[in-house]
Amino acid sequence: MTFSQSTLSAPPLSVGGLVDYIQAVLENDPVLHQVWVVGEVSSVTQHPKGLFFNLTDTDTRATIGCVAWRSQWNRLATQPGVGDQVTLLGTVKVYPQRSNYQLTVWQILPSGDGLRAWRYRQLKQRLQMEGVFDAAAKRPLPPLPRAIAVVSSPQAAAWGDIQRSLRHHHPGLKVLFSPATVQGETAPLSIVQAIHRVAMDGRAEVLILARGGGASEDLECFDDERVVRAVASCPIPVVTGIGHERDESLADLAADVCAHTPTAAAIAAVPALADLVVAQAERRHRLHTVVQHQLQNRYLDLEGLRQRLLRQRLDQQLQQRLAYLGQIKARLRQSLQVKWQQASDRQASLDSRLRNLEPGLVLQRGYALVKTLSGQVVTDVASLTPQQTLRIQLAKGQLSVQVIALEPDDDC
Repeated sequence: MTFSQSTLSAPPLSVGGLVDYIQAVLENDPVLHQVWVVGEVSSVTQHPKGLFFNLTDTDTRATIGCVAWRSQWNRLATQPGVGDQVTLLGTVKVYPQRSNYQLTVWQILPSGDGLRAWRYRQLKQRLQMEGVFDAAAKRPLPPLPRAIAVVSSPQAAAWGDIQRSLRHHHPGLKVLFSPATVQGETAPLSIVQAIHRVAMDGRAEVLILARGGGASEDLECFDDERVVRAVASCPIPVVTGIGHERDESLADLAADVCAHTPTAAAIAAVPALADLVVAQAERRHRLHTVVQHQLQNRYLDLEGLRQRLLRQRLDQQLQQRLAYLGQIKARLRQSLQVKWQQASDRQASLDSRLRNLEPGLVLQRGYALVKTLSGQVVTDVASLTPQQTLRIQLAKGQLSVQVIALEPDDDC
């Protein structure tokens, strides 16, 4: 085919122009700006600036180069290794110097079982930080529940195993069944609703969450956050009996007791009647032994007191008490006599002082009492007037006198 200048519809591009155009097309595409890619890590090279690796499609063997810059390493959920199946989140970028493109990676997640394990670890860590699995939050099982509830599938072998175990282990126990789907996408919501039915009913004192064995995929519902929180918030203790050999499910960690199998869960939830009978007999025997021991000790104490009473004569004790009372009586009489004599002496002294102050005795010693006619005692001549009549009281009789002159003391 022959081309001429006239056949060119547009001027030719330089290599740089073509690369720039390809870069603009790829990097401005919204789909390629934030894209999830699944593949297998086929090579890994660690560089100070970043982690360079290739991601390969295992079916078509198509390969794309990837880079996770050093600033992004701490944010990656997992580090890529050769042979790992991963899911990447990144942006398609063009490297103009080599005219090739690569995926700048922002996040790396494990794929398949690895992704499931990563999600399990992430949820477990978050719930653990909230205290959902704390041992201090575990509740003890009631020693003798009157009714228990079972959450399981009515078609599962686990329900039959629990019924048989309870009939043999604790016959006559009231068992309430709350059916649930324990496998598949609808299982988490079904289990949560079954637990809520038991809580709303209010009769059960223990709840058993049970399922038989199965593949890991079949048991994923017991790692669902909704189921785990329903187990943790259940108002009554929860015993899990999930038959699996792998690591404990998150529901097992949140439960108050983890028994691993339905049969073991039934045995753990209630005590065996035969064991209760034996324990009761042992308690009666211990109580009888303790009572007999206490009675024997009290009998020995009583016998010791009786012997002491025989050795101690009551008539001697009575004589000692009477002698002691006689001594107290004598001391009391002596004390009263002393007090009476002191009181008598004080009274005599007061009588003598009163007699010395009596006016009649004073008059008998030659003194006289001068009064006015109105009966006022005269003690100062200044209160008298010449020719005033006065009465003078002597020891025997009275005198009426008239003042002739007033002679006051010189120092007045």
